[in-house]
Parts: sequence; C-alpha cells; structure tokens
Amino acid sequence: MRRDQIRGLIALPFLVVVAGLLVWSVVDLPDFGKYRGPYGYVLNRVAVPQRHTSNVVAAIVFDYRGIDTMGEEFILFASVAGVVLLLRSRGEEEEPEEADEAEEVVDAIHSDMLRVLGPLLVGVTLLVGLWLVAFGFVTPGGGFQGGVVVAGALLLVYLTTSYRAWRKLTREVFLDPLEASGVGSFAILGLATLIAGAPFLHNFLGPGTTGTLISGGSLPFLNLATTIEVAAANIVLFSEFLEQYVRPLAGSDE
Repeated sequence: MRRDQIRGLIALPFLVVVAGLLVWSVVDLPDFGKYRGPYGYVLNRVAVPQRHTSNVVAAIVFDYRGIDTMGEEFILFASVAGVVLLLRSRGEEEEPEEADEAEEVVDAIHSDMLRVLGPLLVGVTLLVGLWLVAFGFVTPGGGFQGGVVVAGALLLVYLTTSYRAWRKLTREVFLDPLEASGVGSFAILGLATLIAGAPFLHNFLGPGTTGTLISGGSLPFLNLATTIEVAAANIVLFSEFLEQYVRPLAGSDE
C-alpha cells in the first residue's frame, strides 16, 4: 500500500468526525436576519461616541475585543507556519519527476491583451486594498480585508505576467520576517501600553476624530499590524503552493 493511501485511511475517520461537528454546529443556527442577543445593539449605540469610529466593526475588532483579534492573528501565523512545514517537507521527500516530463511548458504569458491589462489590474487591486486598510475606521474595510486584497494584487503578478516575475517579488528572505513582524507588532503594542501603566491594548492616542483617517486614535496601528500579517501570510501560502505545484512544470529559472 502506498504512503498516500495510508495517509488517506488514517485521515478518513478524523474527517468524518470533523464533518459531523460542522453539521451539528449549523443545524440550530437562527434564521437569516434574526438576531438573538443584545451585544450588537449595544455596540451600535455606543461605539461611535466612545471610539469615534464610524465603522463599528473596526472598533469591535481592534478595541472592544482586541485580545481576541490578537489571538486570531497568532492562529493565522501558526496555521501558515504548519502549512509551510508540510509543503517544504513534501518537497524534500518527492522527486521532481514532473519537471522532466513538462520541459515544453512555457512560463510567460503570451496574450498581448493580458500583458497590457495585467499591470493595470495589479495597480487597481493594490490601490483598492490600500484604500480598505486606510479607511477601515471610516467605511467598511480594515486590515483583514485589505490584507487579503493586497496579497491578491501580488498574486495577479503571477497570473498576468510569469512565475519568474512572481518569485522576484516574493522572496522568502523578506516574506518570513515580514509576517512575523506583523503578528509581533500587535503584541508589542499591547505590551507597550502595559509598560506605560495602561490596560493591555489600551488606546494611547485617544479616540481621534470621527470620519477622518485618524479616527480611532492608536487603533489604526493595530489595523496596520493586522494588514502586514494577513497580507504576508497569504503571500507566503501562495508562494509555497506555487513552488510545489507550478515551478516543476515551468522549469527552473536559475
């Protein structure tokens, strides 16, 4: 029996259990539009006057439940680290036989229209991602959404140009420290407020001005740290998957 088949048999009962738990978790959900608790109503009423952020969700994520958000960032960091370890170990175990069978696969994009529109798509997507980050306390958006869009903009470099161009932008020596600095900055900001004698993740710049880029006071720093972590984590995942499944088909570019 092959190693992949053994792994599949071992994973099967665990997948069945997880599927059962997922079904159990959704069978008693309330109907769409029915809200059972007062928490959201209270925050809708007090968040804007207390935190001066017109986007109540941002105030919740980075202030009222900022510790939960920090935990989510560390979960994302640990998950990406686990995926990277699995993919890299798999790459060391398996022989790149596909590369010998697909030497004729060309890496670059040959569509003239795509080459013309590609840089425009990358620029527009990146601009939208940065807008979501910057205006996350004024309009719908924030570090999580903006980070994903920024990572998607860089992925468009691969989709509209070539794998070689993607590799030049996403070198491991820069990505790994960038991801760690994102999640670390969130914790450092919290520790800094403790050292200053305030509660953990306290807003040390005050509430700011409602409806402006400085609304939320110091909360935008947490938003920026989240952006760096989310964007870097997604780019690391893209890079590892492309390294394992696309590079052998495209041939070596060293």
